[in-house]
Amino acid sequence: MSAAVAIISSVSSTAVGVVMIFLIKRCCHHRKKMKKKMLATGAHASKQKQAASGGDDVVIEIGPVEKFLSEIMGEKPMRFSSEQLASCTGNYSSELGSGGFGVVYKGELPNGLQVAVKVLKMSMSKKVQEGFMAEIGTIGRTYHVHLVRLYGFCFDADTKALVYEFLENGSLEKYLYNEEEEEGRAARLEWRTLHNVAVGTAKGIRYLHEECQQRIVHYDIKPANILLTADFTPKVADFGLARLGEREKTHMSLTGGRGTPGYAAPELWMALPATEKCDVYSFGMVLFEILGRRRNYDLGKAESREWFPKWVWERYEQGDMECIVSSAGIVEEADRVKAEMMCKVALWCVQFQPSARPTMSSVVRMLEGEMAIVPPVNPFHYVLSSGADSISSTTTTTRTDLSGQKMSIV
Repeated sequence: MSAAVAIISSVSSTAVGVVMIFLIKRCCHHRKKMKKKMLATGAHASKQKQAASGGDDVVIEIGPVEKFLSEIMGEKPMRFSSEQLASCTGNYSSELGSGGFGVVYKGELPNGLQVAVKVLKMSMSKKVQEGFMAEIGTIGRTYHVHLVRLYGFCFDADTKALVYEFLENGSLEKYLYNEEEEEGRAARLEWRTLHNVAVGTAKGIRYLHEECQQRIVHYDIKPANILLTADFTPKVADFGLARLGEREKTHMSLTGGRGTPGYAAPELWMALPATEKCDVYSFGMVLFEILGRRRNYDLGKAESREWFPKWVWERYEQGDMECIVSSAGIVEEADRVKAEMMCKVALWCVQFQPSARPTMSSVVRMLEGEMAIVPPVNPFHYVLSSGADSISSTTTTTRTDLSGQKMSIV
């Protein structure tokens, strides 16, 4: 009886063990299956997320990159064919102006951008060739809010041209002199606008001298080469006489006279080294014309006022700033203060000795009232001398420079 009970007990234990092993294996199999399912679901979700993320990347990352690259490509002057220029100018139907270099026409590119197309004379003399290369080699490498943008050029057998941005209000000179016929006269600009034009122009020249990778000297700063946008933002134009220079070299060798009489610095017409201070001198002459709203040399004025810069110095030397400011028609006190500052800056800019002239950085700071202006010295003492010999004399005198320090002038 006991043996039978033992056998039954042994069989029962074995059966229970088998059942337990079966259940454990089944449970493990089920867990593995569930794990695989979870992994598969996770992988699928991850792929969907990546796909969605990838789609976002296309919109967020690739778009701006493409735009950036297209803008970079657009900053380089492009080469147009003569057929393209004929098309965008309507067969050269709208003339904007002309000069010794050729004729300027208004045009529109296929993207709707308005342009000014300067078509050069077909003769392409050495001077015209140099001007063509100077424009592309200087302004074609730069971009600044106060410099005219060069979009491209054409150098075909039939056409030699430069393509610039179009500036709606033309040049500054028509707003200063009002010499056109009555129906073509420009509106008289407020003094504040003229002051902003002066500051903006100074910033453009400062960029050329001090902020470009290579120093650029313009050599022909004058109102005709200062163009105005629709909101009268000034942009320096016409780099046909410009020169690139290494920053380490302070002087440049030039062949022949450069610049426009009345604006060109004395050293450009004499056997003296030329530097970026030539532009400072020219800018000073522009400031006088802005201040007086007239040409610096005008035979139609009374003899004492024929040469405006010298008349301004004489009034300043006598302490009669009121006369200068009143002649400009300035009434408001804030404008009068700016006009007096402009007068002093102009007198510093046109100093006979280049070393006595300020840098364009200093000019900008003085015009904006961020730098004190030392009382200027007579910039026209050489005019009163007995001739060219006295101008080039090696006699050394002592004067005061912009910072108030003593300097030797030879």
